[in-house]
Amino acid sequence: MDKLLIRGGRSLQGEVLVSGAKNAALPELCAALLTAEPVTLLNVPQLQDVSTMLKLIRNMGVVAERADDGTVRIDASGLNTPEAPYELVKTMRASVLALGPLLARFGEATVSLPGGCAIGSRPVDQHIKGLAAMGAEIVVEHGYIIAKLPAGWKRLKGARITTDMVTVTGTENFLMAAALAEGETVLENAAQEPEISDLAEMLIAMGAKIEGHGTSRIRIQGVEKLHGCTHRVVADRIEAGTFLCAVAATGGDVVLRHGRADHLDAVIEKLREAGADVQAVEGGIRVKSPGGATLKAQGFRTTEYPGFPTDMQAQFMALNCIAQGTATVTETIFENRFMHVNELVRLGAKIQVDGKVAVIEGVPRLSGATVMATDLRASASLVIAGLVADGETVLDRIYHLDRGYDCMEAKLRGIGADIERVKA
Repeated sequence: MDKLLIRGGRSLQGEVLVSGAKNAALPELCAALLTAEPVTLLNVPQLQDVSTMLKLIRNMGVVAERADDGTVRIDASGLNTPEAPYELVKTMRASVLALGPLLARFGEATVSLPGGCAIGSRPVDQHIKGLAAMGAEIVVEHGYIIAKLPAGWKRLKGARITTDMVTVTGTENFLMAAALAEGETVLENAAQEPEISDLAEMLIAMGAKIEGHGTSRIRIQGVEKLHGCTHRVVADRIEAGTFLCAVAATGGDVVLRHGRADHLDAVIEKLREAGADVQAVEGGIRVKSPGGATLKAQGFRTTEYPGFPTDMQAQFMALNCIAQGTATVTETIFENRFMHVNELVRLGAKIQVDGKVAVIEGVPRLSGATVMATDLRASASLVIAGLVADGETVLDRIYHLDRGYDCMEAKLRGIGADIERVKA
């Protein structure tokens, strides 16, 4: 099992390229199932979750070719098995995104209940509720969601869907299903993430009629058929935010090429309040920072976009660990997303957790140690902590990191970090 060896204490300088967004690429790979015509996706990141999704759709009879330059060509004309089995779904929750497209195009779908990071319950009941409102007959048995159209129906029916909570993957599933439904679908309490807007733009390029994406109310006029398209995956705002926190913590001056400052308003505001200089520049984001010892700790509360993202909570906490003062962090999205705390404490951080609240008291220095990644974003926080810690930090179980970051250690080396992958 691979590990990362990090020798801390270096500032970061130069340029780093932000990859395509995992959380946009995965639903867009599923969106390609909606048509029998070829679809080309550009800027697809080289990630383990993308490999898993490609394996999943190939298992259905889809032809999917992946090039080293981030281009993926998909031909779903030969799709013959509208099923996502447990063996392929168990490691990645995003597999549930196959449900809406399969049901919309083929009138049936069998999808295993998903797995993914152990950061808490992420139920699919909202997906089931919404698709049932569109007329689907759905049962959950033997660990599978089994959905089909009623006898005599050729298409799903448009409906007004109001979810009990904001759900990103639910909104994406409804968007894809509604694109081929009969009549109008209105999504109330829709998620507003940039990745959802990017998916909507792809569907529009395929011939879908969608308005309001990027707001809490989305309208979709269903069409009988979608066609192929070429679409470029939006830049990964969480990868960009992770590098922003890394440079802020270590000190330095880095330009993030393809980074979108307008997708990171809440994070950038907190970094500026902490003492980092973050500015949108042509083609990216520039961050300059004097380093952790001069930064001021910042409290925040995670919430749905456009609020502070839960996927950036762990990385900003690592920065708070070596900033001046005390900060309170409240996690409202997932109930088990402080698993990185114990590992940060092993590096010398002072953190107290009470339920959904963590209180971080900044310390002058962290000290390298062997730590273990527990989930995707926790891995990133431990990398940042290792970059500022004295001595050597060894990060174990980095397969979590590989699920969501494209060549992270190589990118960090390119801007001056002393970090290497150690093969087991």
